Amino acid sequence: MSKKLLVVLSVLMVVAMALSACAKATPVATEAPVATEAPVATDAPVATEAPAADTFLVCQVSDTGGIDDKSFNATAWKGVTDAEEQFGVVGKFLESTDASDYEKNINAFIDEGCDIIITVGWALADNTKASALANPEQKFSIVDNNYGETIPNVLAQAYQTDQAAFLVGYLAAGVSNTGTVGTFGGANYGTVAIFMDGFARGVAYYNEKHEATVKVLGWDTESQTGTFTEDFVDLAKAKAVTEQMLDEGADIIMPVGGSIGLGAAQAITERTTADAPIYLIGVDSDWYNYATDYQAIILTSVLKNMDVVTTGAIKSAMDGTFVGGTYVGTLENNGVGVASFHDLDSVVPAALKAELESIKADLLSGAIVLNSAYAQ
Repeated sequence: MSKKLLVVLSVLMVVAMALSACAKATPVATEAPVATEAPVATDAPVATEAPAADTFLVCQVSDTGGIDDKSFNATAWKGVTDAEEQFGVVGKFLESTDASDYEKNINAFIDEGCDIIITVGWALADNTKASALANPEQKFSIVDNNYGETIPNVLAQAYQTDQAAFLVGYLAAGVSNTGTVGTFGGANYGTVAIFMDGFARGVAYYNEKHEATVKVLGWDTESQTGTFTEDFVDLAKAKAVTEQMLDEGADIIMPVGGSIGLGAAQAITERTTADAPIYLIGVDSDWYNYATDYQAIILTSVLKNMDVVTTGAIKSAMDGTFVGGTYVGTLENNGVGVASFHDLDSVVPAALKAELESIKADLLSGAIVLNSAYAQ
């Protein structure tokens, strides 16, 4: 058995144990599943006071989106707080307001003697790798990055979100009343574009199956180009992009950029009517639980179950089973999925729900193979 396979199997065993410990199954079904409970936070969590010397210390460094970005920083932090509840660890975080903070924050936690450091986001990849190589005894887990190599003291978390986004794109095409849907991102990172690419391919597959002509704004699978705000915090930019897409006829929008999705939600709420409804699709976490002010317009969300994987990484660091390498979250291992339709369940016809289940089965069996340039 190859070393690489051993690494993958070890990581999957860790995740399985974490899932068992949580006693909460993370759903991936498209027909009214019970979504994984996500934290409803409006203010950033308060960091725990300095722990006693014998306490297992878990430290998280956010990217510039902040710890309460209603996206991957917040979901990873939930993995830390779940570990606090389940294993009695102490969790702390440092927020990065600028890219120059990444190295500084990581070094601060190394100096503090953290047992494992969780870095969140592709943007921290270089700093995490450099720190890991310089401090080989320090354990790390980086969320949303695949190094393409094994670093012994780093567990990289990558997610095949194009699989879940493909299902959601098919869903959007089937629900749209105008025949136009849209997506945009915060920046043209691979971890952002993979959502958009999967979404557009799902719409194209619907068109193929139904001889339809649903149009996608914001991403072109041929040229691999799309619409980006070049920002992950400016709600006004996101609102303006959304308004432009609404002006062009889109009635379902999937913003990919953490909290900037709130700008999209604002624009949609101002435009939607009973006769001409407009819907939002969330990403990373179940936006029905995060963006509670906008539940009436949230059709579903593309899930990256980073909390469960992060908790598993912490447990492995505690019990001595930690192994560096890459965990890839897929539909098959419940690393990615599609949230419940919640209040809008009746908007999705039973026939479309059945199609989604069939497509999911084809993705799992390999009958449908995605050709995304951003595959992990």
